[in-house]
Amino acid sequence: MKAVAVTPGTPNSAHLRDIPEPSLDAVPAGDGVLVKTLKVGVDATDREINEALYGNAPEGDDYLVMGHESFGVVEAVGPNVTRVKPGDYVTATVRRPGGSIYDIIGTNDMTSEETYYERGINLRHGFMTEKFVDEEEYIVRIPQGLKHLHVLMEPMSCAAKAVQQAFEAQQRMKVWRPKLAYVQGSGQIGLLTTLILKLKGLQVYTLARGEAPNLKAEIVEGMEAKYVSTRQTPIEELVKQTGKPDLIVDATGSSKLAFDAMNHVGHNGVVVWTSITGGDHHMEVPADSVNLNWVLGNKLLLGSVNANRTHFESGIRDLALGDMMFPGVLQRILTNPVDGLENFGEMMRLLIEDKSALKVYMNIAEG
Repeated sequence: MKAVAVTPGTPNSAHLRDIPEPSLDAVPAGDGVLVKTLKVGVDATDREINEALYGNAPEGDDYLVMGHESFGVVEAVGPNVTRVKPGDYVTATVRRPGGSIYDIIGTNDMTSEETYYERGINLRHGFMTEKFVDEEEYIVRIPQGLKHLHVLMEPMSCAAKAVQQAFEAQQRMKVWRPKLAYVQGSGQIGLLTTLILKLKGLQVYTLARGEAPNLKAEIVEGMEAKYVSTRQTPIEELVKQTGKPDLIVDATGSSKLAFDAMNHVGHNGVVVWTSITGGDHHMEVPADSVNLNWVLGNKLLLGSVNANRTHFESGIRDLALGDMMFPGVLQRILTNPVDGLENFGEMMRLLIEDKSALKVYMNIAEG
């Protein structure tokens, strides 16, 4: 069957290739699920893997099948599978377990090992192919009524984890009732984080460079949050207007903006970093001031990456509620479909060249 893959270590190596069809027999104990792939989303991670900035092939192979944002329909299940059945729409988690205690208890996203396993990213093949097989534990059912949001499930799980981790960590405060939040960045993670925080009842400002009117601003405002162009209103000015936020989630992909957030969060507040910034950028940090204010203000900096099954499930619930609260808004995130695996070149072009492409995804099959 066909798949889109890269040759790790070789820049711009995305290509179409034939790979063996998957079999339920590959999963022991009758726990396998065979999924027909319908759509696969792509993001900056896929672009950077194609640029050979990271990513490794599974042992024994010299290629890595791309794609970690899956949406498909179950074709067959092993005899011991109970959570899904043929005909169900599903997605799949990304991280696979290593050997740490965190992996063993199902929190693969929190592994303490240096080596990690992620489908479509590192040491495990991804989902950009016609079919895939996985264990029932890593397959998450999607309500039929949410199939129009298809590839948003995986990025939503990352947003859900980031917010949940902040609230869990703030149990240290005994009582923490945040009212004001800033979300830095208006890509898919920033927009979905905005949704989650709005559903929690916070006043949310989503900060981005682009000046309104634009699509991202319309989506933010459609969720009854407030869009702020930092070209027009720098964060320093916004803080003067609103007061310091209780929570800042950075999803910009800019280490400068991620660090700058530390200067603006309020006492007992949290800054969450969700984006990964490769490279060797250097900047000056007012270390004495940050150190003083963070210690005296009991502030917390939290990194959040990937997600496990519980985050997928809670993210899907929030997508369902958000789709009812703000009809038609979330679907607008899905901006750029590409039809067919053979058109992977257009997919990569959109990822690399089209700055207006909010969400690129590939239509692989009907279903």
